[in-house]
Amino acid sequence: MPISPEMLAQLAKYDTPTICNIIELFDVRPRNRGYMDSRIKCNFPEMKPMVGFAATACFRSDAPPVGGDAYGSIQQQIAQFPDLPGPAIVVFQDLDDPPVAAVFGEVMCTTYQAFGAAGLVTNGAGRDLDQVREIGFPVFTGSTCCAHAYCHSLHIGIPVRVGGLMVNQGDLLHGDVNGVTSIPIDLVPRLLDVADEFVGLEAILLDYVKGEGVKSVDKFSELRVKFQGEVKKLRDRVLSQ
Repeated sequence: MPISPEMLAQLAKYDTPTICNIIELFDVRPRNRGYMDSRIKCNFPEMKPMVGFAATACFRSDAPPVGGDAYGSIQQQIAQFPDLPGPAIVVFQDLDDPPVAAVFGEVMCTTYQAFGAAGLVTNGAGRDLDQVREIGFPVFTGSTCCAHAYCHSLHIGIPVRVGGLMVNQGDLLHGDVNGVTSIPIDLVPRLLDVADEFVGLEAILLDYVKGEGVKSVDKFSELRVKFQGEVKKLRDRVLSQ
């Protein structure tokens, strides 16, 4: 299903936990699947949500590549960007355990951004973080390291596993300060149809607890029951469609 730039912009209006909560309404996957675990950290929490399509690759740095150089495969990566349904999010699985050196730095991120990428995610390490922040390029990593060692990419475009999540080339990803989740592409129009409604339901509780005045457990319990009931109605509606 084609995902328009307008749809991507709408998805970026919501934080990643909200996206996860709305996906749960549709009962399309177990609630403990579909997102990266806490090993993957957002390096720049101040940046707005990242939304795009996975451009996958694997990475090693503990030994020299058989041939080529550190940036020998970046051309192959960026050549695949136009084949994606929208802006790329480069997703690297670092195969070294533990990671030996940085998967990316200023040169790579600036190059990816110049060719339209929306961000980068890896279970490995990053470096040049001040410079990467300066260009406004979101990155999510498992760690940080000052050197690149014998860095080289391999297995361009194949499924990878990052933060416990299997990511395929072209998967739709959404990430912010809270982490990274995948979004089933065929779910996007329906998700966007109910997103504002779901956010409005959360206000049933939030308006009360954030408002002025003395709070009571009884009133909170009453509103919580109301919230749960409204969410159930919304879930039943979307599941019946």
